[in-house]
Amino acid sequence: MDNRPRLLAGPDGRLRCAWSGTAEDYVAYHDLEWGVPVFDDVRLFEKICLEGFQAGLSWLTVLRKREAFRRAFAGFDFRRLARWGEQDVQRLVRDPGIIRHRGKIASVLNNARRACELAEEQGSLHRFFWSFQGREPRELARELKRRGWTFVGPVTVESFMQAMGLVDAHEPGCWRRGAAACTKPHRG
Repeated sequence: MDNRPRLLAGPDGRLRCAWSGTAEDYVAYHDLEWGVPVFDDVRLFEKICLEGFQAGLSWLTVLRKREAFRRAFAGFDFRRLARWGEQDVQRLVRDPGIIRHRGKIASVLNNARRACELAEEQGSLHRFFWSFQGREPRELARELKRRGWTFVGPVTVESFMQAMGLVDAHEPGCWRRGAAACTKPHRG
């Protein structure tokens, strides 16, 4: 049985999901971003890529490198990244500002090409991702893998779905719980 606390009171007295801890940047991420529904294709692509980089590491490590990742990966503009190749992978492997895992870097470029295909087919990435709202993460992971995406296992996809607001994973009692309930995805 897990006896860790599920909620933590912050300096402002608000109860938050305990994983947010007390680090200022982590608390801000919890309060302002995590679980807020996202419908922007580039932000969705960025997040699924960053979740892939997080595999085996702390999210706080990735969060603190996020601006460097954005610079290195052209703001996660997947249409631009889809044209990058091996020379870019080699350059990024030498970038000290990011996590220099060759497989994860190559995965971003592969997934950018898959994202272009998906956006063309579905009209947008958000239309595709939001069609999985209320479904199991393994279903989305399986479909992405079927389409040739990499570093998108069920745990990574579950984290992505929680962070992007496809599910409300805030703990009962957390001041953010239910904040996204009234937001429904637009189908544009």
